[in-house]
Amino acid sequence: MARKKSSNPSQENSDRIVYREFGKAENSEAIARGKQQLPPNQQNLRVQASRKGRKGKTVTVISGFQQQPESLAELLKKLKTQCGAGGAVKENTIEIQGDHTQKLLEILTNMEYKAKISGR
Repeated sequence: MARKKSSNPSQENSDRIVYREFGKAENSEAIARGKQQLPPNQQNLRVQASRKGRKGKTVTVISGFQQQPESLAELLKKLKTQCGAGGAVKENTIEIQGDHTQKLLEILTNMEYKAKISGR
């Protein structure tokens, strides 16, 4: 018995699922659920100058954040302007170019974060 092919093959394959490991393909609830946003006075931050894996360049790394990526980007912008240096957000840590540990510690404590210098 021969099957009749449809005139538009993309319509035929659009609903076809070959393999799906978990539930629905569109799981916006899991994507929307992010990290819990804690107030600054409940976050324990570590400020550390590091050269590891950066070809000898010193970078100040602030870790221990429990915030949304959007609020980390806003905080990064404030810290970069205060230090007059570049920086980036990587895996829930903020990296500021140069050794600004003391300055960042003062800024973060003035913003009511619990911050400590580590690695000295």
